[in-house]
Amino acid sequence: MKESTYKIIELVGSSEKSWEEAAQNAVKTAAKTLKELRIAEVIKLDMKIENGKVAAYRARINLSFKYEKAT
Repeated sequence: MKESTYKIIELVGSSEKSWEEAAQNAVKTAAKTLKELRIAEVIKLDMKIENGKVAAYRARINLSFKYEKAT
């Protein structure tokens, strides 16, 4: 088995529709600049409330990605 090193970062995604979409938005945004994404773990779900109504769903995730060897 090859040796690998991974970095874990915490992100918060948001959506006006659902927690699932909020988590997907966080991963989709991270994927634009990070390579070799591995695991996303949802660690907290919450909602933004405005005027007594749900304005946004938020998903906090831990996301891991693989470090590449320096050349």
